[in-house]
Amino acid sequence: MVTQKIIKILKNSGIGVLPTDTIYGLVGRALDKKTVERIYKVRKRNPKKPLIILISSLSDLKLFGVKPDKKTKIILKKLWPAPISVILDCPLKRFFYLHRGTNGLAFRLPAKKSLRDLLEETGPLVAPSANPEGLLPVKNIRKAKQYFGGKIDFYADGGNLESSPSTLLKIKGNKITMLRKGKIGYNLNIC
Repeated sequence: MVTQKIIKILKNSGIGVLPTDTIYGLVGRALDKKTVERIYKVRKRNPKKPLIILISSLSDLKLFGVKPDKKTKIILKKLWPAPISVILDCPLKRFFYLHRGTNGLAFRLPAKKSLRDLLEETGPLVAPSANPEGLLPVKNIRKAKQYFGGKIDFYADGGNLESSPSTLLKIKGNKITMLRKGKIGYNLNIC
């Protein structure tokens, strides 16, 4: 599925579709502004909406200037790895191309080990669902090719995925808010 060729494409600013720990994602390197802008263009995404960023470990947050306090770190360690995306504060102007003025970034540490291994090699990846804005997320590569054709650099076939997107939480101070119930539910009272 994910090959050295795909890793090389991603490291060289390429974008493509691959199975994540939830659904198929349109992925590219998060720390490469041109790559991120290309994903917005190909996906026809609302330029005001930020993207979810897949990370390989909690320490990857530092790459984005995100320094969770002690309590937030404890919560993240309880939550991850899992199909749960968490929005954390990121007010740094140099990451405007990612947070789009929201001053927050959504991160996910996937439970799928093969995906974390990929992220260790490529660095963090933005991973919106593999569909043009307003259309249904793809469940297979055939549909992804119908959506994107030759506008992207690779397709990694993971079979038919019948899943939901990640659960989306926001942590601000001592408050946890569920913004989207996804693949797994979450009891907001356990932290």
